[in-house]
Amino acid sequence: MKSAAVFLLIFVLINIVYSNELSQYQDDHPSSGEPSKLNLANKTLEPEENWFEQKLDHFNTINEYIIWKQRYFMNDKFYRHNSDAPIFLTIGGELAISSRWVTMGAWIEFAEHFGALCFHLEHRFYGKSQPRSDLSYENLKYLSSKQALADVANFIESMNQKYSLSCKQKWIVFGGSYPGALAAWAREKYSHLIHGAISSSAPILAKVDFVEYFQVVKASLATHSAQCVEAFGRAFAVIETLLRHEIGRRDLNEKFNTCTPIEDSIANHLDISNFFQKLADNIAGVIQFNNIKRPDANYTIDEVCNVMVNTTIGPPVDRLGVVSGILLEKAKEKCLDYKYEKMLSEMKNISWQSKVANGTRQWTYQTCNEFGFYQTSNNRSDTFGDRFKVDFFIKQCMDIYSESMNATYLERVVAETNRQFGGLNPNTTNVLYVHGSIDPWHAPGLTSTNKPELPTIFIESAPHIVPTCIHRLKPIHHNSPRRVIKSLNIWSSCW
Repeated sequence: MKSAAVFLLIFVLINIVYSNELSQYQDDHPSSGEPSKLNLANKTLEPEENWFEQKLDHFNTINEYIIWKQRYFMNDKFYRHNSDAPIFLTIGGELAISSRWVTMGAWIEFAEHFGALCFHLEHRFYGKSQPRSDLSYENLKYLSSKQALADVANFIESMNQKYSLSCKQKWIVFGGSYPGALAAWAREKYSHLIHGAISSSAPILAKVDFVEYFQVVKASLATHSAQCVEAFGRAFAVIETLLRHEIGRRDLNEKFNTCTPIEDSIANHLDISNFFQKLADNIAGVIQFNNIKRPDANYTIDEVCNVMVNTTIGPPVDRLGVVSGILLEKAKEKCLDYKYEKMLSEMKNISWQSKVANGTRQWTYQTCNEFGFYQTSNNRSDTFGDRFKVDFFIKQCMDIYSESMNATYLERVVAETNRQFGGLNPNTTNVLYVHGSIDPWHAPGLTSTNKPELPTIFIESAPHIVPTCIHRLKPIHHNSPRRVIKSLNIWSSCW
Protein backbone atom coordinates (compact mmCIF):
# COMPACT_ATOMS: atom_id res chain seq x y z
CA MET A 1 0.00 0.00 0.00
CA LYS A 2 1.68 3.23 -1.16
CA SER A 3 1.33 6.59 0.50
CA ALA A 4 -1.10 7.61 -2.23
CA ALA A 5 -3.55 5.30 -0.48
CA VAL A 6 -4.20 8.19 1.85
CA PHE A 7 -5.60 10.10 -1.12
CA LEU A 8 -7.78 7.12 -1.94
CA LEU A 9 -8.97 7.04 1.67
CA ILE A 10 -10.17 10.63 1.48
CA PHE A 11 -11.62 9.99 -1.98
CA VAL A 12 -13.65 7.16 -0.46
CA LEU A 13 -14.81 9.51 2.29
CA ILE A 14 -16.10 11.96 -0.31
CA ASN A 15 -17.90 9.22 -2.19
CA ILE A 16 -19.48 8.00 1.04
CA VAL A 17 -20.72 11.49 1.86
CA TYR A 18 -22.24 12.01 -1.56
CA SER A 19 -23.49 8.55 -2.46
CA ASN A 20 -24.11 7.05 1.01
CA GLU A 21 -22.29 3.89 0.10
CA LEU A 22 -18.73 2.58 0.15
CA SER A 23 -16.45 2.75 -2.85
CA GLN A 24 -15.90 -0.54 -4.61
CA TYR A 25 -12.15 0.09 -4.82
CA GLN A 26 -10.06 -2.96 -3.91
CA ASP A 27 -6.29 -3.30 -3.92
CA ASP A 28 -5.54 -6.71 -5.45
CA HIS A 29 -1.79 -6.28 -5.49
CA PRO A 30 0.27 -8.24 -2.97
CA SER A 31 1.86 -6.46 -0.07
CA SER A 32 5.53 -5.72 -0.05
CA GLY A 33 8.16 -4.62 2.43
CA GLU A 34 9.21 -5.83 5.85
CA PRO A 35 6.30 -6.75 8.12
CA SER A 36 5.99 -5.15 11.50
CA LYS A 37 6.46 -7.23 14.64
CA LEU A 38 2.84 -6.82 15.69
CA ASN A 39 1.33 -10.11 16.84
CA LEU A 40 -1.96 -10.59 15.03
CA ALA A 41 -2.76 -13.97 16.55
CA ASN A 42 -5.17 -12.78 19.23
CA LYS A 43 -8.26 -11.11 17.77
CA THR A 44 -11.40 -10.43 19.77
CA LEU A 45 -14.69 -8.81 18.87
CA GLU A 46 -14.38 -6.48 21.85
CA PRO A 47 -10.87 -5.04 22.07
CA GLU A 48 -9.29 -5.03 25.48
CA GLU A 49 -8.26 -1.87 27.30
CA ASN A 50 -4.63 -0.96 26.80
CA TRP A 51 -2.60 1.43 28.92
CA PHE A 52 0.23 3.68 27.92
CA GLU A 53 2.71 5.44 30.21
CA GLN A 54 2.25 9.12 29.40
CA LYS A 55 4.09 12.21 30.63
CA LEU A 56 2.19 14.51 32.97
CA ASP A 57 3.76 17.68 31.61
CA HIS A 58 5.39 17.80 28.19
CA PHE A 59 6.59 21.38 28.57
CA ASN A 60 8.14 21.54 32.02
CA THR A 61 11.39 19.72 32.78
CA ILE A 62 10.56 19.66 36.48
CA ASN A 63 7.57 17.36 35.85
CA GLU A 64 8.85 15.50 32.81
CA TYR A 65 9.50 12.29 34.76
CA ILE A 66 6.04 12.18 36.35
CA ILE A 67 3.97 9.64 34.43
CA TRP A 68 0.40 8.37 34.44
CA LYS A 69 -1.61 5.70 32.65
CA GLN A 70 -3.47 6.76 29.50
CA ARG A 71 -6.09 4.43 28.05
CA TYR A 72 -6.32 3.36 24.42
CA PHE A 73 -7.93 0.67 22.30
CA MET A 74 -6.46 -1.07 19.28
CA ASN A 75 -8.02 -2.92 16.35
CA ASP A 76 -5.71 -5.02 14.19
CA LYS A 77 -8.45 -7.05 12.48
CA PHE A 78 -7.85 -5.56 9.05
CA TYR A 79 -4.18 -4.73 9.42
CA ARG A 80 -2.35 -5.62 6.22
CA HIS A 81 0.78 -6.53 8.14
CA ASN A 82 3.32 -4.87 5.88
CA SER A 83 5.60 -1.86 5.99
CA ASP A 84 3.39 0.28 3.74
CA ALA A 85 0.07 -0.22 5.58
CA PRO A 86 -1.36 3.03 7.01
CA ILE A 87 -1.97 3.62 10.72
CA PHE A 88 -5.26 5.22 11.76
CA LEU A 89 -5.69 7.07 15.03
CA THR A 90 -8.96 8.47 16.30
CA ILE A 91 -8.34 11.11 18.94
CA GLY A 92 -10.59 11.09 21.99
CA GLY A 93 -12.28 14.22 23.24
CA GLU A 94 -14.41 15.48 26.09
CA LEU A 95 -15.99 12.10 26.84
CA ALA A 96 -14.79 8.65 27.78
CA ILE A 97 -13.79 6.45 24.88
CA SER A 98 -15.39 3.05 24.28
CA SER A 99 -14.22 -0.19 22.70
CA ARG A 100 -17.17 -0.05 20.31
CA TRP A 101 -15.73 3.02 18.59
CA VAL A 102 -12.74 0.97 17.51
CA THR A 103 -14.91 -1.76 15.95
CA MET A 104 -17.54 0.26 14.06
CA GLY A 105 -18.05 3.37 11.97
CA ALA A 106 -16.73 4.81 8.74
CA TRP A 107 -13.09 4.88 9.79
CA ILE A 108 -13.17 1.14 10.49
CA GLU A 109 -14.65 0.59 7.03
CA PHE A 110 -11.76 2.65 5.66
CA ALA A 111 -9.37 0.44 7.63
CA GLU A 112 -10.84 -2.64 5.99
CA HIS A 113 -10.32 -1.08 2.55
CA PHE A 114 -6.73 -0.06 3.13
CA GLY A 115 -5.49 -2.68 5.57
CA ALA A 116 -4.88 -0.16 8.33
CA LEU A 117 -3.96 -0.69 11.94
CA CYS A 118 -6.34 1.31 14.18
CA PHE A 119 -5.84 3.05 17.51
CA HIS A 120 -8.26 5.05 19.65
CA LEU A 121 -6.59 7.25 22.28
CA GLU A 122 -8.45 8.71 25.24
CA HIS A 123 -7.97 12.40 26.05
CA ARG A 124 -6.23 13.18 29.34
CA PHE A 125 -8.60 13.89 32.24
CA TYR A 126 -11.56 12.18 30.53
CA GLY A 127 -12.93 8.70 31.06
CA LYS A 128 -10.38 6.45 32.77
CA SER A 129 -7.38 8.53 31.71
CA GLN A 130 -6.88 10.25 35.03
CA PRO A 131 -3.47 11.88 35.44
CA ARG A 132 -4.15 13.19 38.95
CA SER A 133 -6.07 12.08 42.03
CA ASP A 134 -8.95 14.52 41.53
CA LEU A 135 -10.28 17.36 39.37
CA SER A 136 -9.14 20.25 41.52
CA TYR A 137 -8.35 23.58 39.93
CA GLU A 138 -4.68 23.00 40.74
CA ASN A 139 -4.68 19.65 38.93
CA LEU A 140 -6.64 20.91 35.93
CA LYS A 141 -3.70 23.08 34.93
CA TYR A 142 -2.43 19.92 33.20
CA LEU A 143 -5.59 19.76 31.07
CA SER A 144 -5.19 21.60 27.77
CA SER A 145 -5.31 21.01 24.04
CA LYS A 146 -1.57 21.70 23.90
CA GLN A 147 -0.84 18.90 26.38
CA ALA A 148 -3.32 16.60 24.59
CA LEU A 149 -1.59 17.14 21.24
CA ALA A 150 1.76 16.36 22.82
CA ASP A 151 0.14 13.19 24.23
CA VAL A 152 -0.77 12.21 20.67
CA ALA A 153 2.75 12.82 19.40
CA ASN A 154 4.31 10.87 22.27
CA PHE A 155 1.83 8.04 21.71
CA ILE A 156 2.66 7.82 18.00
CA GLU A 157 6.39 7.76 18.63
CA SER A 158 5.97 5.05 21.26
CA MET A 159 3.71 2.88 19.09
CA ASN A 160 6.17 3.19 16.21
CA GLN A 161 8.85 1.83 18.51
CA LYS A 162 6.71 -0.74 20.32
CA TYR A 163 5.44 -2.39 17.12
CA SER A 164 8.50 -1.66 14.94
CA LEU A 165 6.34 0.27 12.48
CA SER A 166 8.11 1.29 9.29
CA CYS A 167 8.91 4.92 8.54
CA LYS A 168 6.95 4.37 5.30
CA GLN A 169 3.75 3.77 7.23
CA LYS A 170 1.63 6.93 7.26
CA TRP A 171 -0.33 7.97 10.35
CA ILE A 172 -3.76 9.44 9.61
CA VAL A 173 -5.68 11.03 12.49
CA PHE A 174 -9.45 11.32 12.79
CA GLY A 175 -11.67 13.42 15.02
CA GLY A 176 -15.14 14.94 15.26
CA SER A 177 -16.11 18.16 17.08
CA TYR A 178 -13.38 19.15 19.58
CA PRO A 179 -11.32 16.07 18.58
CA GLY A 180 -11.82 17.24 14.98
CA ALA A 181 -9.99 20.43 15.89
CA LEU A 182 -7.34 18.34 17.66
CA ALA A 183 -6.89 16.22 14.53
CA ALA A 184 -6.29 19.29 12.37
CA TRP A 185 -3.99 20.86 14.95
CA ALA A 186 -2.06 17.61 15.42
CA ARG A 187 -1.26 17.54 11.71
CA GLU A 188 -0.17 21.19 11.93
CA LYS A 189 2.02 20.82 15.02
CA TYR A 190 3.44 17.36 14.41
CA SER A 191 3.58 17.04 10.62
CA HIS A 192 6.76 14.94 10.88
CA LEU A 193 4.67 12.23 12.59
CA ILE A 194 1.20 12.70 11.06
CA HIS A 195 0.65 12.54 7.30
CA GLY A 196 -2.97 13.70 7.15
CA ALA A 197 -6.14 14.38 9.11
CA ILE A 198 -9.90 13.97 8.68
CA SER A 199 -11.44 16.81 10.71
CA SER A 200 -15.21 16.67 11.16
CA SER A 201 -17.37 19.44 12.67
CA ALA A 202 -14.25 21.07 14.09
CA PRO A 203 -14.55 24.50 15.76
CA ILE A 204 -11.06 25.82 15.02
CA LEU A 205 -11.77 29.50 15.73
CA ALA A 206 -11.93 30.05 19.48
CA LYS A 207 -14.37 32.78 20.48
CA VAL A 208 -15.61 34.01 23.85
CA ASP A 209 -19.03 35.26 22.73
CA PHE A 210 -20.25 32.54 20.38
CA VAL A 211 -23.43 34.37 19.42
CA GLU A 212 -23.47 32.63 16.02
CA TYR A 213 -24.46 29.34 17.65
CA PHE A 214 -28.08 30.33 18.26
CA GLN A 215 -28.19 32.20 14.97
CA VAL A 216 -27.56 28.86 13.23
CA VAL A 217 -30.09 27.19 15.54
CA LYS A 218 -32.67 29.74 14.40
CA ALA A 219 -31.76 29.26 10.71
CA SER A 220 -31.95 25.49 11.13
CA LEU A 221 -35.43 25.71 12.66
CA ALA A 222 -36.42 27.81 9.66
CA THR A 223 -35.64 24.83 7.40
CA HIS A 224 -38.90 23.44 8.73
CA SER A 225 -40.90 26.68 8.49
CA ALA A 226 -40.91 30.35 9.37
CA GLN A 227 -43.91 29.57 11.56
CA CYS A 228 -41.75 27.32 13.74
CA VAL A 229 -39.21 30.09 14.38
CA GLU A 230 -42.01 32.57 15.05
CA ALA A 231 -43.67 30.21 17.55
CA PHE A 232 -40.45 29.76 19.50
CA GLY A 233 -39.91 33.52 19.56
CA ARG A 234 -43.44 34.21 20.78
CA ALA A 235 -43.12 31.53 23.47
CA PHE A 236 -39.94 33.02 24.92
CA ALA A 237 -41.45 36.52 24.79
CA VAL A 238 -44.55 35.34 26.67
CA ILE A 239 -42.35 33.77 29.36
CA GLU A 240 -40.93 37.25 29.99
CA THR A 241 -44.46 38.57 30.41
CA LEU A 242 -45.54 35.76 32.73
CA LEU A 243 -42.50 36.33 34.94
CA ARG A 244 -43.81 39.80 35.80
CA HIS A 245 -47.01 38.48 37.39
CA GLU A 246 -47.57 36.17 40.35
CA ILE A 247 -50.19 34.10 38.54
CA GLY A 248 -47.95 33.93 35.50
CA ARG A 249 -45.06 32.56 37.56
CA ARG A 250 -47.23 29.79 38.94
CA ASP A 251 -48.33 29.07 35.39
CA LEU A 252 -44.68 28.68 34.34
CA ASN A 253 -44.06 26.20 37.16
CA GLU A 254 -46.78 23.99 35.78
CA LYS A 255 -46.00 24.41 32.08
CA PHE A 256 -42.29 23.67 32.48
CA ASN A 257 -42.36 21.30 35.44
CA THR A 258 -39.80 23.27 37.43
CA CYS A 259 -38.08 21.51 40.33
CA THR A 260 -38.59 24.55 42.56
CA PRO A 261 -41.21 27.33 42.31
CA ILE A 262 -39.94 30.02 39.99
CA GLU A 263 -41.42 32.73 42.21
CA ASP A 264 -38.75 31.85 44.78
CA SER A 265 -36.11 32.93 42.28
CA ILE A 266 -37.71 35.95 40.67
CA ALA A 267 -35.21 38.30 42.34
CA ASN A 268 -32.25 36.08 41.45
CA HIS A 269 -31.23 37.01 37.93
CA LEU A 270 -28.77 34.10 37.77
CA ASP A 271 -31.55 31.58 38.36
CA ILE A 272 -33.70 33.21 35.70
CA SER A 273 -30.81 33.30 33.23
CA ASN A 274 -30.20 29.63 33.92
CA PHE A 275 -33.89 28.89 33.35
CA PHE A 276 -33.87 30.53 29.91
CA GLN A 277 -30.52 29.04 28.98
CA LYS A 278 -31.62 25.51 29.85
CA LEU A 279 -34.79 25.82 27.77
CA ALA A 280 -32.85 27.13 24.78
CA ASP A 281 -30.00 24.64 25.19
CA ASN A 282 -32.38 21.67 25.12
CA ILE A 283 -33.77 22.90 21.82
CA ALA A 284 -30.28 23.49 20.45
CA GLY A 285 -29.39 19.88 21.23
CA VAL A 286 -32.16 18.74 18.90
CA ILE A 287 -30.77 20.85 16.08
CA GLN A 288 -27.14 19.87 16.64
CA PHE A 289 -27.86 16.13 16.37
CA ASN A 290 -30.81 16.30 14.00
CA ASN A 291 -31.47 12.95 12.29
CA ILE A 292 -28.35 11.29 13.69
CA LYS A 293 -29.33 7.72 14.51
CA ARG A 294 -27.96 7.44 18.05
CA PRO A 295 -29.65 6.64 21.36
CA ASP A 296 -28.93 10.02 22.96
CA ALA A 297 -30.10 12.10 20.00
CA ASN A 298 -33.08 14.16 21.17
CA TYR A 299 -35.71 13.92 18.46
CA THR A 300 -35.52 15.98 15.27
CA ILE A 301 -36.20 19.48 13.99
CA ASP A 302 -39.36 18.30 12.27
CA GLU A 303 -40.67 16.64 15.42
CA VAL A 304 -40.23 19.66 17.70
CA CYS A 305 -41.41 22.08 15.02
CA ASN A 306 -44.51 20.00 14.38
CA VAL A 307 -45.38 20.53 18.05
CA MET A 308 -44.56 24.25 17.92
CA VAL A 309 -46.85 24.93 14.93
CA ASN A 310 -49.71 22.78 16.24
CA THR A 311 -52.31 25.37 17.30
CA THR A 312 -54.60 22.70 18.79
CA ILE A 313 -52.16 22.35 21.71
CA GLY A 314 -52.68 25.94 22.74
CA PRO A 315 -50.65 29.16 22.48
CA PRO A 316 -46.90 28.98 21.67
CA VAL A 317 -45.82 29.00 25.33
CA ASP A 318 -47.95 25.90 25.96
CA ARG A 319 -46.38 24.21 22.96
CA LEU A 320 -42.90 25.06 24.25
CA GLY A 321 -43.90 23.48 27.55
CA VAL A 322 -44.82 20.29 25.70
CA VAL A 323 -41.49 20.29 23.84
CA SER A 324 -39.61 20.90 27.08
CA GLY A 325 -41.43 18.01 28.75
CA ILE A 326 -40.62 15.67 25.89
CA LEU A 327 -36.94 16.55 26.05
CA LEU A 328 -36.81 16.25 29.84
CA GLU A 329 -38.32 12.79 29.60
CA LYS A 330 -35.82 11.81 26.92
CA ALA A 331 -32.99 13.01 29.17
CA LYS A 332 -34.50 11.04 32.10
CA GLU A 333 -34.90 14.23 34.12
CA LYS A 334 -37.85 14.37 36.54
CA CYS A 335 -38.12 18.16 36.45
CA LEU A 336 -36.44 21.27 35.11
CA ASP A 337 -33.72 22.23 37.58
CA TYR A 338 -32.61 25.81 36.99
CA LYS A 339 -31.12 26.81 40.37
CA TYR A 340 -27.75 28.45 39.81
CA GLU A 341 -26.33 27.65 43.25
CA LYS A 342 -27.19 23.99 42.88
CA MET A 343 -25.43 23.91 39.54
CA LEU A 344 -22.38 25.55 41.15
CA SER A 345 -22.39 23.03 43.99
CA GLU A 346 -22.34 20.15 41.51
CA MET A 347 -19.69 21.74 39.31
CA LYS A 348 -17.37 22.37 42.27
CA ASN A 349 -17.25 18.66 43.14
CA ILE A 350 -13.68 17.62 42.32
CA SER A 351 -14.09 13.88 42.90
CA TRP A 352 -13.65 11.43 40.02
CA GLN A 353 -16.83 9.76 41.31
CA SER A 354 -18.94 12.90 40.94
CA LYS A 355 -21.64 13.37 38.34
CA VAL A 356 -19.74 16.21 36.65
CA ALA A 357 -16.62 14.03 36.26
CA ASN A 358 -18.36 12.59 33.19
CA GLY A 359 -16.61 15.42 31.32
CA THR A 360 -18.72 18.42 32.33
CA ARG A 361 -16.30 19.92 34.87
CA GLN A 362 -13.30 19.21 32.63
CA TRP A 363 -14.75 20.62 29.40
CA THR A 364 -16.11 23.70 31.15
CA TYR A 365 -12.60 24.31 32.47
CA GLN A 366 -11.21 24.09 28.94
CA THR A 367 -13.75 26.63 27.70
CA CYS A 368 -12.73 28.94 30.56
CA ASN A 369 -9.03 28.42 29.95
CA GLU A 370 -8.72 28.11 26.15
CA PHE A 371 -11.78 28.39 23.94
CA GLY A 372 -14.74 30.35 25.24
CA PHE A 373 -17.46 29.03 22.91
CA TYR A 374 -20.20 30.49 25.12
CA GLN A 375 -23.49 30.04 23.32
CA THR A 376 -25.14 33.36 24.06
CA SER A 377 -28.38 35.13 23.23
CA ASN A 378 -28.03 38.91 23.43
CA ASN A 379 -31.05 40.45 21.72
CA ARG A 380 -34.29 40.79 23.67
CA SER A 381 -36.35 40.95 20.48
CA ASP A 382 -34.71 37.88 18.93
CA THR A 383 -36.02 34.31 19.16
CA PHE A 384 -34.36 33.33 22.46
CA GLY A 385 -34.24 36.76 24.10
CA ASP A 386 -31.32 38.29 25.98
CA ARG A 387 -31.29 36.46 29.29
CA PHE A 388 -28.00 34.58 28.81
CA LYS A 389 -25.38 37.02 27.64
CA VAL A 390 -21.66 36.33 27.74
CA ASP A 391 -21.26 37.74 31.27
CA PHE A 392 -23.49 34.94 32.57
CA PHE A 393 -20.99 32.34 31.36
CA ILE A 394 -17.87 34.22 32.42
CA LYS A 395 -19.31 34.45 35.94
CA GLN A 396 -19.56 30.66 35.96
CA CYS A 397 -15.83 30.41 35.20
CA MET A 398 -15.11 32.73 38.11
CA ASP A 399 -17.52 31.01 40.49
CA ILE A 400 -16.52 27.42 39.67
CA TYR A 401 -12.76 27.71 39.25
CA SER A 402 -11.15 31.05 40.06
CA GLU A 403 -12.03 34.73 40.28
CA SER A 404 -9.04 35.33 38.03
CA MET A 405 -10.99 33.84 35.11
CA ASN A 406 -12.70 37.15 34.32
CA ALA A 407 -13.52 38.75 30.98
CA THR A 408 -10.00 40.07 30.51
CA TYR A 409 -8.55 36.62 31.20
CA LEU A 410 -10.95 34.96 28.76
CA GLU A 411 -10.14 37.36 25.94
CA ARG A 412 -6.42 36.81 26.51
CA VAL A 413 -6.47 33.00 26.53
CA VAL A 414 -8.82 32.80 23.55
CA ALA A 415 -6.57 35.14 21.58
CA GLU A 416 -3.61 32.95 22.49
CA THR A 417 -5.43 29.82 21.28
CA ASN A 418 -6.11 31.45 17.91
CA ARG A 419 -2.54 32.73 17.69
CA GLN A 420 -1.20 29.26 18.43
CA PHE A 421 -3.36 27.35 15.94
CA GLY A 422 -4.17 30.02 13.35
CA GLY A 423 -7.94 30.20 13.76
CA LEU A 424 -9.59 30.03 10.34
CA ASN A 425 -6.23 30.48 8.61
CA PRO A 426 -4.37 27.33 9.66
CA ASN A 427 -0.78 26.93 8.56
CA THR A 428 -1.01 23.30 7.56
CA THR A 429 -1.67 20.88 4.70
CA ASN A 430 -3.31 17.48 4.13
CA VAL A 431 -6.36 18.19 6.29
CA LEU A 432 -9.88 17.53 5.06
CA TYR A 433 -12.52 19.60 6.89
CA VAL A 434 -16.11 18.30 6.88
CA HIS A 435 -19.10 20.32 8.14
CA GLY A 436 -22.89 20.23 7.98
CA SER A 437 -25.09 23.30 7.46
CA ILE A 438 -27.54 22.36 10.24
CA ASP A 439 -24.75 22.05 12.79
CA PRO A 440 -24.25 25.27 14.78
CA TRP A 441 -20.59 24.34 15.22
CA HIS A 442 -19.87 24.97 11.56
CA ALA A 443 -19.83 28.72 12.34
CA PRO A 444 -16.32 28.65 13.92
CA GLY A 445 -15.16 26.01 11.44
CA LEU A 446 -13.43 26.03 8.07
CA THR A 447 -16.22 25.50 5.56
CA SER A 448 -14.53 26.80 2.40
CA THR A 449 -11.03 27.49 1.20
CA ASN A 450 -9.19 28.14 -2.05
CA LYS A 451 -6.20 26.07 -0.92
CA PRO A 452 -6.05 22.67 -2.65
CA GLU A 453 -4.03 21.27 0.24
CA LEU A 454 -6.90 22.09 2.63
CA PRO A 455 -10.06 20.75 0.95
CA THR A 456 -13.44 21.20 2.57
CA ILE A 457 -16.81 19.49 2.32
CA PHE A 458 -19.88 21.46 3.38
CA ILE A 459 -23.01 19.32 3.40
CA GLU A 460 -26.40 20.98 3.17
CA SER A 461 -28.97 19.75 5.70
CA ALA A 462 -26.37 17.74 7.64
CA PRO A 463 -25.99 18.00 11.46
CA HIS A 464 -23.02 17.62 13.80
CA ILE A 465 -20.77 15.06 12.16
CA VAL A 466 -18.42 12.59 13.74
CA PRO A 467 -16.27 10.06 11.84
CA THR A 468 -18.29 7.09 13.11
CA CYS A 469 -21.57 8.19 11.57
CA ILE A 470 -20.67 10.29 8.54
CA HIS A 471 -21.44 7.37 6.24
CA ARG A 472 -25.06 7.34 7.47
CA LEU A 473 -25.81 10.81 6.19
CA LYS A 474 -27.87 11.15 3.06
CA PRO A 475 -28.07 14.87 2.35
CA ILE A 476 -30.86 16.24 0.18
CA HIS A 477 -28.52 18.81 -1.32
CA HIS A 478 -24.75 18.92 -1.54
CA ASN A 479 -21.97 20.89 -3.16
CA SER A 480 -20.45 19.42 -6.30
CA PRO A 481 -17.53 17.18 -5.32
CA ARG A 482 -15.67 17.89 -8.55
CA ARG A 483 -13.70 20.86 -7.18
CA VAL A 484 -12.73 18.91 -4.08
CA ILE A 485 -11.67 15.84 -6.06
CA LYS A 486 -9.62 18.04 -8.37
CA SER A 487 -7.99 19.65 -5.35
CA LEU A 488 -7.22 16.26 -3.83
CA ASN A 489 -5.57 15.13 -7.07
CA ILE A 490 -3.27 18.16 -6.87
CA TRP A 491 -2.71 17.42 -3.19
CA SER A 492 -1.90 13.74 -3.79
CA SER A 493 0.78 14.61 -6.33
CA CYS A 494 2.76 16.19 -3.49
CA TRP A 495 2.87 13.08 -1.30
